[in-house]
Amino acid sequence: MGFISLKNAGYEYPGGFRAVDSVTIDIDRGENIAVLGQNGAGKTTMVKLCNRLLCPTEGDVFIGGKNTRRHTTAEISRIVGYVFQNPDDQIFHSTVEREVEFGPKMMKLTPGQIRRQVDDALEITGLSREGEENPYNLPWSRRKFITIAAVIAMNTEVIILDEPTAGQDLAGTRLLQAVIKTLLDRGKTLITISHDMEFVAENFSRLILMADKRVVEDGKPENVFWNFEALKKARLTQPYVSRICRSLDIGGNIIHLEDAVEAVMRRALRPHKGF
Repeated sequence: MGFISLKNAGYEYPGGFRAVDSVTIDIDRGENIAVLGQNGAGKTTMVKLCNRLLCPTEGDVFIGGKNTRRHTTAEISRIVGYVFQNPDDQIFHSTVEREVEFGPKMMKLTPGQIRRQVDDALEITGLSREGEENPYNLPWSRRKFITIAAVIAMNTEVIILDEPTAGQDLAGTRLLQAVIKTLLDRGKTLITISHDMEFVAENFSRLILMADKRVVEDGKPENVFWNFEALKKARLTQPYVSRICRSLDIGGNIIHLEDAVEAVMRRALRPHKGF
């Protein structure tokens, strides 16, 4: 059993709409996972089962050995932090610092612990100079980092990011990559919902593809992004680097730009018969 385990887990919303159907997956500590799929595939509902925002209507979900049926959302939130797609759904304090310190205060940490964890979270997310700002004086993309900092400050073992690259420019995406690397270096477990295939290819070591409320593929990016049957089921495309390599008939399940450049250079330097 993984640190997070879904065992034939399903969820049906009031009214009878089934959003997730018989999902079984294990997630170990320290894994870096992206969950992919079109709208309606079930990925957001499945991920919300992973932090007890939703409780399964069938099967079971275990987090750190705890069956979520027997624990409250507040209890599980000490283990799994969730960053919503829209930061405005999560921000409700008058300064950045107050927003980030809210979670540690609710966890009843000591003043010293709160200070250290808030300062650390603000530094990681590039917000150290904006602690006294009203969050709504900052652009939407920066508000996204406020919500990420608020979860980092709680020091949970698992962090879930819902569409973190949405609304980000190149600088924001690079900062997000740095945040992810820092968290992984600290042994955190990351679960990210994303539609950004390029970002996923460069930053995640395991992909879970969902379609029609079920998991249709689960594996390494270089395998998943070259599994055309699974991509078709999930109605997803390869990263652009993979598509270019495919059109040039370059083998090797390439997903990274540097690997594509190296493959193209090898082909260009290959001796041609007849010359």
